Amino acid sequence: MKNYKTLKRDWLIYAISGLLLLGFGISLSGEALIRKYEAKDWQDWFWWGTLALVVINSGISLFGKAITLRMRLDQLQKLK
Repeated sequence: MKNYKTLKRDWLIYAISGLLLLGFGISLSGEALIRKYEAKDWQDWFWWGTLALVVINSGISLFGKAITLRMRLDQLQKLK
């Protein structure tokens, strides 16, 4: 099992990157909505929206991993 410092570092990396990706994905989603409102061609906004969904889901996945790492950290702290 990983030691406390390694788990804490991994938790910070996953949590921060997950939140950053989630925020960026929401921004991309807003951009897709703007392009959908202004554009006549569906392909102009479709790829922005698809990219936004991929980035949002990646952010949620990384943040979920951070939650599991945080639970492990709490368990290690209780054992000390």
